[in-house]
Amino acid sequence: MPHAIEKVRTDSQIAAARAMVWEFFDVLRERYPDMLDMIDDYIKNQDVAGELAAFDRFFLPPHGECFLAMLDGAPAGLVMLKPHGDTGGEMNRMYVRASARGKGLGRKLGEAIITEARALGYDTLWLDAVYRHVEALPLYESLGFEYFTDPSVFHGDDDRILHMKLSLQ
Repeated sequence: MPHAIEKVRTDSQIAAARAMVWEFFDVLRERYPDMLDMIDDYIKNQDVAGELAAFDRFFLPPHGECFLAMLDGAPAGLVMLKPHGDTGGEMNRMYVRASARGKGLGRKLGEAIITEARALGYDTLWLDAVYRHVEALPLYESLGFEYFTDPSVFHGDDDRILHMKLSLQ
């Protein structure tokens, strides 16, 4: 199965990325029915719809980036990078469809976003994850992300949300 990691640039790629973001949240809702309030709170507080409507301001250079993992010519995974504070970036919505897992796409997406964050001059890459993301957490750790606690961040006092960062210096 041929696969590739592509930077999102065309209207059709942007449309595919937007659709994958909503698919990702649908998967989260199905997988974590006991966390629906928190998921919906995240979507609202992060203004996901607004960010996706202004895709170029958040997820395209010079501020951010978006990659699609392609498998047999079709989108199979996604990762997004947006600004976080003055000098950092936030890795958003890492997602690989269940049918495409086990092929190394998540690692390739993670490596691509780290490389791009460095190229954009970010000094730190941040991410949040649900504690039950058993597929993703070992990947994040193997990419060098470390856990941290901070009560002032999104659901910082909720131990179901894990906060991680990677120094890019």
